[in-house]
Amino acid sequence: WLFLLLEFFLFLGENFRYNKGSLIEEDAMKQLLVIEDDLTLAKEIKRSLEGWGFDVQMVTDFEKIMETFQLVQPVLVLLDINLPVEDGFYWCRQIRKQSTVPIIFLSSRDSNLDIILAIQQGGDDYLTKPFSSDILVTKINALLRRTYDYVAGQSVLYIDQLMFDKESGKIRSGDQEGELTKNEIKILSTLLKHRGKIVSREQLMMSLWNSDEFISDNTLTVNVNRLRHSLKDIGMNDFIQTKKGIGYIIP
Repeated sequence: WLFLLLEFFLFLGENFRYNKGSLIEEDAMKQLLVIEDDLTLAKEIKRSLEGWGFDVQMVTDFEKIMETFQLVQPVLVLLDINLPVEDGFYWCRQIRKQSTVPIIFLSSRDSNLDIILAIQQGGDDYLTKPFSSDILVTKINALLRRTYDYVAGQSVLYIDQLMFDKESGKIRSGDQEGELTKNEIKILSTLLKHRGKIVSREQLMMSLWNSDEFISDNTLTVNVNRLRHSLKDIGMNDFIQTKKGIGYIIP
């Protein structure tokens, strides 16, 4: 029985993560809901975000938005203002009655009054149409990071415009894709783990080989340069910065 109990807790550890006092499924961390009555735009948003690894659901019955919300249980909502039946401000208030899920308003209305009203009704951000997919992804990632500590403990990381799969080594930015070597994966993982802080060359050596005794500075430099080249190939120029005489940092 003790063995079975241990297996059960190991299963929980592999399939769930602790977040803000609750257990949340890993796969559920990618679930987004689009509430947009322009079907062409909604499909384009869905296609673009799915390219970044998100699971995107669209509202199709605008009289049953809350039913769809409760069914999908998204981690973030993209909400238009001009909707059939009731406007986006109304639905934002309804969502806020039962959830603190991040909400980004998407609208062609660009007056200060609309933006202020959207935030007052419970919105977290506001994006004026037309918008680029890169800006939308950046805003989504920023909100998820602040709300759920999204980067920590994930196999697939979303940082600014970069998607990084630690297990497969695949990287992506926009439509550009690449694949990292084993050493590049370790270096990038270490730098992202300490994002915003300088990581010394000794720390990187330890992460690569568990000992810095037999590793030359030149060997590390070669691996970092290869990683930079891989990132540059997908349009991520200057993603890693050098702090001369100290180490490296991803700001």
